[in-house]
Amino acid sequence: MPADPLHRAGKSQRSTTSQPTNGSRASAIEVRRSARRRRTVSAYREGDRTVVLIPARMSEAEEQRWVTVMLDKLAAQESRRTLGDTELAERARRLSEQYFGGRARPASVRWVTNQNTRWGSCTPSDGSIRLSHRLQGMPEYVVDYVLCHELAHLLVPGHGPRFWRLLEAYPKTERARGYLEGVVAAERLPHVPGARNA
Repeated sequence: MPADPLHRAGKSQRSTTSQPTNGSRASAIEVRRSARRRRTVSAYREGDRTVVLIPARMSEAEEQRWVTVMLDKLAAQESRRTLGDTELAERARRLSEQYFGGRARPASVRWVTNQNTRWGSCTPSDGSIRLSHRLQGMPEYVVDYVLCHELAHLLVPGHGPRFWRLLEAYPKTERARGYLEGVVAAERLPHVPGARNA
């Protein structure tokens, strides 16, 4: 799904923004219609937003159907790029070197599927870090933030001032926290009945 050169030239006819459907990793969906686009539909991530490019002549029902299809395709592509446990542990090692002088040394780092109310956890006594599978497919800076958060706990248990000062070393802390807060807020939004079948 290559980026649309017409979009790059700014020739979209109109844009609409909506909340994501279930399963979307982005905080918003923007649909851009183009009179020059005849048949093709494409989508890409733009920061925390998913952009779906469609022909201007499409009906609202076709738009909804194609948004769902393209979100599913993007999610499938992203899940194929998901880090395995080995890559996740290597990423944690690099982050520890970069932001904590290599002092945070986890014994294990792995994805888990039993954390639905937390993004990550660690056990300082045995040096294990676990990240929720819900982070898979989210932007790298978000995964890195959660890893840094758990690495910092290996050095400072609890969430006192010393912990937050340590975590300030990661430059995208506030941005990542905002992203995760947005995901949590979006999950709490009511879903409009029948919106996906329109």
